[in-house]
Amino acid sequence: MIRNFILAALLCAGFTAAAPAAAQTYPNHAIRVILPFTAGGTTDFLARISAKALTEQLGQPVVVDNRPGAGGNLGSDLVAKAAPDGYTLGFFPASNLVQNPFLMSVPFDPLNDFTPVFNLGHGPQFIIVPSSLQVKTLKEFIALAKSKPNQLNYASAGNGSSPHIAGDYFARLAGVQMVHVPYKGVSAAIPDLVAGRVQMLSVSLQPVRPQIESGELRALALAADKRMPALPDVPTTIEAGLPEYQVTTWFGFLAPRGTDDRIVQILNRQLQKFLEQPETARQLADAGVVPIGGSSATFAALLKADYKRWEGIIRASGIKLE
Repeated sequence: MIRNFILAALLCAGFTAAAPAAAQTYPNHAIRVILPFTAGGTTDFLARISAKALTEQLGQPVVVDNRPGAGGNLGSDLVAKAAPDGYTLGFFPASNLVQNPFLMSVPFDPLNDFTPVFNLGHGPQFIIVPSSLQVKTLKEFIALAKSKPNQLNYASAGNGSSPHIAGDYFARLAGVQMVHVPYKGVSAAIPDLVAGRVQMLSVSLQPVRPQIESGELRALALAADKRMPALPDVPTTIEAGLPEYQVTTWFGFLAPRGTDDRIVQILNRQLQKFLEQPETARQLADAGVVPIGGSSATFAALLKADYKRWEGIIRASGIKLE
């Protein structure tokens, strides 16, 4: 019995020592970053420039693996169920973890199946209208919508998409009645918005930047607490008179639950270095993304706060996906 006890103790000591050793030698082979969407778009772009920087800084390949499906849930679930060894990470927009669970059944627990690593940045949404619409400010648009109940349309990227949730939230906060017009993606909605067939879209900067710069579309307000340097003349919704309307999508790295904190901190430090480079700031600005960074603990707190906030907003909207 004594011999068995000693063997058990030695085995436990071996397993205990294995974790620190793995952290000390991390990384010693390729790292996979799962992206739960197809290639292209803001999320994919941010994942790839981050992976390139990590490859250079860590001395090991960091490869983006696009795993679309089930509204982003397929890729998210792959990360949740991966080994917590630091060699499988996920790069997600906020919607995967703080909106999807209230729209549909998801096979993972957003708050307990992941370890937040690094919050790269966030893309605030703008309230966009066609320039042909005779309004110049958010207050004028709200007044017009109130004078024409159910006669103005807001576009979205589809039922349950972030622009859909945002548009519904805007209408409820502003006290207006508008008609939701879903499209198969934001790009499909833009021609109708330019033509004035739909009158509003709440969306991040990148998809509509060319039309704003050409004068075809007008940004009435930014749904954030600070103006964006890319469009410094556009007021925030706080300045424009609808302070509660704050809609931003963060983009962050997460690891499976149980990932060694030393590995998390290695990744966090390297990503912070990447974020502080002038070229990174330029790339993010071009994509309409505001850098955030900071500790993994701060990111974890944000995830919890956003989860609670969007739960209330989505449940009040009644939006649901089958």
